[in-house]
Amino acid sequence: MDIGGINVHLFAAARAAVGSHQVSIPADSLLGVLDRLVADYPEFAAVRPRCSYLVDGVAVHGDPAEIQLKAGARLDVLPPFAGG
Repeated sequence: MDIGGINVHLFAAARAAVGSHQVSIPADSLLGVLDRLVADYPEFAAVRPRCSYLVDGVAVHGDPAEIQLKAGARLDVLPPFAGG
């Protein structure tokens, strides 16, 4: 079964850790997507604990295993930004 993918947009330190501003990952829970990012881009592990997330422009909170991402969704990965 093809579960489709989501578009992951990375900013600041997350972008630097992954080496790209955007990647496509199979749709899964937020936890599954984050684990996949760490597996594919090990440097992301250092940034991950500090990040917040938007799904289709809406902030998500709670247990990442419970946050399901549908195919075609946009996930923004936002580490803290310096400056203002």
